[in-house]
Amino acid sequence: MTRKELSEIEDLCIRTIRVLSAEAIEKARSGHPGAPLGMADVAFVLWTRFLRFDPKAPDWLDRDRFILSAGHASMLLYSLLHLSGYDLPIEEIKRFRQLGSKTPGHPEYGRTVGVEVTTGPLGQGFAHGVGIALASHMLRARFPKLFSFRVFALCSDGDLMEGISSEAASFAGHLGLSAMVYVYDDNKVTIEGSTRLAFSEDVKKRFEALGWAVFEADGYDHEAVTQALAEAVANEEKPSLVITHTEIAKGAPTLHGQAKTHGAPLGQDEVRAMKEALGWDKDSEFFVPAQVYEFFASIAERNRKERLDWERRFEDFKASDPDGFRLLDAMVSRKVPDDLFERLLASAIEAKGKATRVISGHVIQAASKALPNLVGGSADLAPSNQTEIRGAPHCVPDAQAKRFLGVNLHFGIREHAMAAIVNGLNLQGAFRAFGGTFLVFADYMKPALRLSALMEVPSIFVFTHDSIFVGEDGPTHQPVEQLWMLRGIPGMVVFRPCDAFETAGAWAYALKNNSHPVSIVLSRQDVPEVNDILPRSADDVFRGGYVAWRSGRNEVFAVIATGSEVFVAVEAARLLAQEGIGCRVISMPSFELFLAQPKPYRESVLPKRLPCAVVEASSPLGWYRLVGKDGLVVGIERFGLSAPAEVLREEFGFTPEKVASKLRSWLQEQGLF
Repeated sequence: MTRKELSEIEDLCIRTIRVLSAEAIEKARSGHPGAPLGMADVAFVLWTRFLRFDPKAPDWLDRDRFILSAGHASMLLYSLLHLSGYDLPIEEIKRFRQLGSKTPGHPEYGRTVGVEVTTGPLGQGFAHGVGIALASHMLRARFPKLFSFRVFALCSDGDLMEGISSEAASFAGHLGLSAMVYVYDDNKVTIEGSTRLAFSEDVKKRFEALGWAVFEADGYDHEAVTQALAEAVANEEKPSLVITHTEIAKGAPTLHGQAKTHGAPLGQDEVRAMKEALGWDKDSEFFVPAQVYEFFASIAERNRKERLDWERRFEDFKASDPDGFRLLDAMVSRKVPDDLFERLLASAIEAKGKATRVISGHVIQAASKALPNLVGGSADLAPSNQTEIRGAPHCVPDAQAKRFLGVNLHFGIREHAMAAIVNGLNLQGAFRAFGGTFLVFADYMKPALRLSALMEVPSIFVFTHDSIFVGEDGPTHQPVEQLWMLRGIPGMVVFRPCDAFETAGAWAYALKNNSHPVSIVLSRQDVPEVNDILPRSADDVFRGGYVAWRSGRNEVFAVIATGSEVFVAVEAARLLAQEGIGCRVISMPSFELFLAQPKPYRESVLPKRLPCAVVEASSPLGWYRLVGKDGLVVGIERFGLSAPAEVLREEFGFTPEKVASKLRSWLQEQGLF
């Protein structure tokens, strides 16, 4: 093929991308045509000249990852996936944004093959890609002959305005994540109009200050874009940002350059006029020239050969390094020992009677010995969160070439980015990653926590300092409503363990699970062991709730408690038992796991005949689902105070004596005493 012929077919491909994107959005009567039209040239160059992928093996371990951080431009990605030969037929393009389609309004990981990250909330794709790129570097350090994949992302003005992108870019620049090549769609337009309304910073200088290599190109000069991307790929010291100067809705005859094209269809007349201007049959619908399919098939064939070459190298590695293969297989398959809980419990018991954060720290040491792919850290709080894997290497720039052999990650004071980076590490698939901070700062992490559940990614989030008993730091650091924020995320499993046994169980559940995120919520203060606790197993913890203590007399009510309040509830129950008032105490480390159990089990733990109360030092918001309108919740319905923890127990009524008094009064009101 001559250079002229190649240029002509490339131009035809780009026109096809524009028309397909505009048609699908028009048919759906909703969507964002501006970015797909404006970035069609840049995305085409990236996909056909740089991105390594194989539509027939979409899970190839060493494939490059493409992330559409500007998720509103989803039709650009769907057009590329369809044309490239992924399992996304033209019928799905026609069903854009319709119920049950594989082309939802914003890309969804797990729904559409080829989508690497769920994007839409701006900045999230940017930050999740940092986690995937970190995984690439960590795999290269461990298996240098096998891994070299990069993360390419397309981001918008909106992505760069969101605070999470600054956190994530700072982290990436600090570690020198050269596996990242991000393309910035610099079209100078957002929903409200020109970016000059709210965004005037020098992006180039900003990213250079953050430790990135920055390149620029006219987004419609293919050779300039190719040169910029080639220089970015060749850079082995820093992450790269390629600034491409583009026009929103490029190709729309009368609407190009206008902000209204960001989030609304062009309209039938404009689409017909655009088709005509592009040399298309204006009456055609979802037409793809055969030459376009053939060209993309040739790209897929080239990539298939690269994938097959990699598989040959993989087989050589498997034969020549059986120990290395076993390690990689254990990492990718996420195997865990059959006796994982027993190992974790043995370590947890060493710290029994301590704060559950301290117990968790002991558990993490045992977990790191059992799982070679466990990595994680905190947002500058490892000494408080007890998240450091002791004696293991740290991932820090000072280590130079060996930095990426580290398993201890230092996220800095970047909670928002930390959650996304942890998700990215877990999305890549070879590592089990966790991140930690204080529970009150879970608010900073909410968007990425939500995405972890939406994507069904098995991220682990460690939240310590779980209640007003943080003490002297006062209400700014004392969580009240955060537990129910976490519990309210569909698909998020939350544990608030009461002792060493439950803490080991929470970690065992989290490490065995591969289908959803887990939050482990831990105390700052020491938690006494419950005397005479009933025999229990790991399965009791995994079921979310079980009978932990019984008075041994005629039971007239039940008390549910979590975390540090289980001890308080049991001691209060003992006081009432001395008065002849029998009850059972139910430890419920995971509200949502308990509700997921079969009805017979739930009723064996919490019989309908027993009125129910709850003791938990947090908002009572969701507990009425179990206790009913006549039930009692001893909780916190205001912000805390700055004082020592024991003083706060008295002030807020969380001593055994005060809890017993509240229970007694409630029982009298119910006519049960």
